[in-house]
Amino acid sequence: MRIIGALALLLTTMGCGYHAATSGLSSQLPASIHAIYVPAFANKTTAYNVDTLVTQQVVRELENRTKYKIVLSARDDADATLAGTILSEKSSPLTYDSKTGRASSALVIVTASLRLTDLHGKVLYENAQYSFREQYQVSRELSSFFQEDSAAIERISRDFARQAVSDILEAF
Repeated sequence: MRIIGALALLLTTMGCGYHAATSGLSSQLPASIHAIYVPAFANKTTAYNVDTLVTQQVVRELENRTKYKIVLSARDDADATLAGTILSEKSSPLTYDSKTGRASSALVIVTASLRLTDLHGKVLYENAQYSFREQYQVSRELSSFFQEDSAAIERISRDFARQAVSDILEAF
């Protein structure tokens, strides 16, 4: 009976073996990185506000998923800088209404580049061609029509940030 009790106690203290997905990810970056500066992403497109949305989501994702302090200036004791550039944003019709010939859904594609460097300029992570897509429905009623691609850009920025932070932490 004592052996069974000891085994039960041992099994409960060992846990199930699962852990949070982010608990071991940050170990891929050098231990000297404690604070990351994320300047506003550059925007080489004519799309309004896409750079701001993506930058905000990347900062939010870093704050929520990592132990790193996000600083507002490179002078604020930043150990690394994560710079990004929105390279392109394209919206194109995907499907058409057979009765009216108008677009019924569209596809938005955003392409960006990312580079994480340490204090000495050493590249810790780089991806020159991030590409994210989002499909959205186009309103059929002209009276209730509103530009729906901005909502698609918001969803893309969240997906972009989630994947970018994962890739950086996992050193892909």
